[in-house]
Amino acid sequence: MNGKIAIPKKFYFILFASVVAICLFSFTIGRELYAGKTENIFSFGLIHFAGYLFFLLMPVELAFIYYLPYYPGVDLITTAMLTAVTAQFIDYLIGRLLRPNKIIELMGQKRIEKAEQKIKRFGMLTIFVFNLFPLSSPVIALAAGMLRYDFRRFLVVSILGLLLKYVVIYLVFKG
Repeated sequence: MNGKIAIPKKFYFILFASVVAICLFSFTIGRELYAGKTENIFSFGLIHFAGYLFFLLMPVELAFIYYLPYYPGVDLITTAMLTAVTAQFIDYLIGRLLRPNKIIELMGQKRIEKAEQKIKRFGMLTIFVFNLFPLSSPVIALAAGMLRYDFRRFLVVSILGLLLKYVVIYLVFKG
């Protein structure tokens, strides 16, 4: 025994993802708040896009609610949809192209297996429902890519779930 503590690779991954998330918030909303400026739709888009990448997992629905007083619902929903679908496309591609053992190493075996089991069992319903709730659809997109789930079906069902989620959030919180 050489006296060194073994630090799992997952720790470095979590540390990296945390630093990226903190920097994104600091350079967007944080900077706007300190400068006393109004909120910027580009900041929302950047945060929203990053939150839909499987390795960051941020509650971007809160950012949507935060920006509601500053922009029309159509602008926010459009930005949310474009950024979420783009990020999920990337998640899907990563799932398809990266070696499964690398993804499992980063995300955890149980988490990936659960997502895969749900997609195998319920298919499109799983993708739709998981797009309705925060923090779950990026992992489902990754698992769908790993399973080589039909991309067109994945895309259509994801868009429907995301659109329903953001329309409901808009209607509930528009003030």
